Amino acid sequence: MGLFSATEIDTQEVARRYQALLLDGEDVLIAFKTLRDIAFLTDRRLCLVNIQGWVGKKVAIQSIPYRSITRFSLETAGTFDLEADMVFWLAGSTQPLEIKIGRGSNLAAIQQVLARGILR
Repeated sequence: MGLFSATEIDTQEVARRYQALLLDGEDVLIAFKTLRDIAFLTDRRLCLVNIQGWVGKKVAIQSIPYRSITRFSLETAGTFDLEADMVFWLAGSTQPLEIKIGRGSNLAAIQQVLARGILR
């Protein structure tokens, strides 16, 4: 997801901006943004928004239901690391999906959201 680590952003802003993507009653629980790209976790799925091109008119949106995530890991930032890592292994995919997130992200809250979605 981009070249830079993602920082947490306001979930209400993301819910308003991507309302057309959300199902009735679906809530955005945690959201992250790089310079252009956005990733957010709802109570039902992981969504990745990839803004493409010079002016950002082309947008690729990937929706990954929690049932497709076979396992995940969270790694805290170390002393010399600038970011933490979220890694997802998806059913049918040989390579994991990695998202670098900012050092100050609430990994305990992210863990809770993922565990509730995946381990149901």
